[in-house]
Amino acid sequence: MEEIILNIITYSGEARSSAMEAIQFAKSGNFDKAIGLMEEANRQLSLAHKHQTTLIQEEAQGKKKEVSLLLIHAQDHLMNTLTLRDLASELIDIYKRL
Repeated sequence: MEEIILNIITYSGEARSSAMEAIQFAKSGNFDKAIGLMEEANRQLSLAHKHQTTLIQEEAQGKKKEVSLLLIHAQDHLMNTLTLRDLASELIDIYKRL
């Protein structure tokens, strides 16, 4: 289970970095690079979500897991990155209009 949790943290962290970098490129007017980084963020989030889904499916099958601080941290990481991704997308759209 720890490997799955660490994958969620890793992929979420990579996605967060890509989304933040995308905002900076949009701010400087490089929208092609910003869009590419957002695509990378989405790819990383998809991988994180895949690992999260594995945990959810196992629990639904009756394979209960102990809730650990590390699992909570992984979930927090993922949810914050999803929010940041959505916000980054909106900011990029705003920078395009400016």
